[in-house]
Amino acid sequence: MNEDAVRKWIKKAESDLKIGKDEIKTENPVTDAVCFHMQQCAEKYLKAYLIFHGEEIRKTHNIAELIEECKQIDSEFQKLFNFDADKLTDYAVEIRYGEEFYMPSIEETNEAIKIAEKVKDFVLNKLKESGFEL
Repeated sequence: MNEDAVRKWIKKAESDLKIGKDEIKTENPVTDAVCFHMQQCAEKYLKAYLIFHGEEIRKTHNIAELIEECKQIDSEFQKLFNFDADKLTDYAVEIRYGEEFYMPSIEETNEAIKIAEKVKDFVLNKLKESGFEL
């Protein structure tokens, strides 16, 4: 386990969360970008957990796949599906490269922020339980 690498992934995840939370407060928030950063935040937290446990990180943006990998270590990661964390995957690529650009509503964007925060809290708690010190 490389605690320095875990900290770097967490720092990057926090940057994504901050960008999104700052942007949503502006007069005309760029909702697709906020949702993209929420997907990135969740992805990086999940990858930090996997790195902490010595797992090889595959190049994927699929939140469901990452949750499934984390479940191999701790079955409680199933709870992230109850938070709809896997729905954030749609914001990774489709929103940015689809033929029809999609702009999420403010409500949908706020929900994406809440989901990312739930993933963050869940993963940080699991890291702490595993002996990681922030």
